[in-house]
Amino acid sequence: MPFKSIVRELKDMKDGIGSLSRKGIQGRLWRSRTMSYVAPDAVVPFEPIQQGRWANLPPELLLDIIRRVEESETSWPARTVVVFCASVCKSWREITKEIVKTPEECGKLTFPISLKQPGPRDSPIQCFIKRDRTTSTYCLYFGLTPSENESDKLLLAAKKIRRATSTDFIISLVADDFSRASNTYLGKLRSNFLGTKFTIYDSQPPKDSAIQHTSRLSRRFSTSQVSPRLPAFNYSIATVSYELNVLRKRGPRRLHCVIHSIPVSSIQEGGTAPTPTSFPLCIDENTSSPLIPKGSEPSTYFSSPTLLSLPEALVLKNKSPRWHEQLQCWCLNFRGRVTVASVKNFQLVAAVDPSLNIPAAEQEKVILQFGKIGKDIFTMDYCYPLSAFQAFAICLSSYDAKPACE
Repeated sequence: MPFKSIVRELKDMKDGIGSLSRKGIQGRLWRSRTMSYVAPDAVVPFEPIQQGRWANLPPELLLDIIRRVEESETSWPARTVVVFCASVCKSWREITKEIVKTPEECGKLTFPISLKQPGPRDSPIQCFIKRDRTTSTYCLYFGLTPSENESDKLLLAAKKIRRATSTDFIISLVADDFSRASNTYLGKLRSNFLGTKFTIYDSQPPKDSAIQHTSRLSRRFSTSQVSPRLPAFNYSIATVSYELNVLRKRGPRRLHCVIHSIPVSSIQEGGTAPTPTSFPLCIDENTSSPLIPKGSEPSTYFSSPTLLSLPEALVLKNKSPRWHEQLQCWCLNFRGRVTVASVKNFQLVAAVDPSLNIPAAEQEKVILQFGKIGKDIFTMDYCYPLSAFQAFAICLSSYDAKPACE
C-alpha cells in the first residue's frame, strides 16, 4: 500500500480500527474544536482493544511508517497526523511515544505533555497571548502572529478569578472548561492582596523534587461538585515577585522569579532540567489516598503539599533596560517581537552566583520574553529550561493590577 494512502486512511479512521467506532476515536481527542492533538497516555482512562489490521502490522513496518510520518510533520498543525497515529491503538501509541522527542531535543510541540517539558536550548518557541477583557480569559497560541484560524493552534488557556484577598488564574488545556474537576486542568497562579507576589501551582509534582505533605485537611468541595477523577494536589513550583515602587521612580517594573522545581545546575554545561513524561494518575472512585481520613468522602478532602525548595533553585530576573534619549523611554532589544511600549513588557535572564562559573553568554541569554504588539495581543517566546506552562504562568502575573509597583 502506498505511503500516502496509509496517511489518508489514518485521517479517515472509518474501517481500520476493528470494533472501535468513530465515536470512540473522537472521544480521545482533546476537544477537537479547541485543540489539535490528543493525550494518548492521560486522557484515555482505559487501554484500547488491539484489533483489526492496523494493530496487527509487523513492528518493523509500523516503526518505519510512524518514523516517516513524524519526519514529514515539521509545521503546525500538520503534526496532527502524528497524533492520529498515536490514537489508533496501544501498539501504535507506544511506538509513537518512542519516536516523538521532547521539545528540548526537537523544538516541536506534539502531545499535551510537551507543554510541561522544557523548551529547546538553541532557538525559542514563539507564541502569542490573546486577552479577552469581557470574559477575563487569556489564550496562548502557537505561532508568530495571530491568524484567521486560531482554534487549531491553541496551547493553553487561563481564566482570571478575583477573590476578596487574592486573584487566581486557572490554567487549562481548553478554553471552555476551567474546572479543577476536569482532566484538562493543569494548575493555577495565585497572587497576594497587593498583587506583588504570585505563586505558581502545578497539578503534578515536579520530577526529582522533594515534596512535603502537610496533615492539614480542608473541605474545599462538596461531593456533588467534584468528579471522582480529580488531581489530588496543587504543588507550589515557583514564585514571582515584583519590586515595590514606593517612591514612584521612573522605569519599568522590576521582578524576579524563583523556580523551585528547576535547579540552577540545569543551565550549567551538561545540566538537565526535570522533564515529565506523562501526566499523573487521578484519584479514582475505586482508590483512596492515604492522606484522607478513614470513613471520609474521598472527593471532599484534599491535602495541601508543600514543595521543598531546592538548595540552589533557578532564579530569573528581568533584564535591565536602557534609557533612550531620543525616544525618551526605556528600551530593550526584543528583536522585532514587541512593537508597542508597555509597562508589562519584560525579558527574563538567569540570576546566578559568579562562583558557579556559568559562561557570560548563558547568563545574558533571554529565557523568557513577553511584550505587547496590539491592543489585547502579546507575544511570548520561551526556551530551555522553562516549559510552556511555566512561561505562561509567569506572563499571566503581568496582567494583574499592581498599584504599588507602578
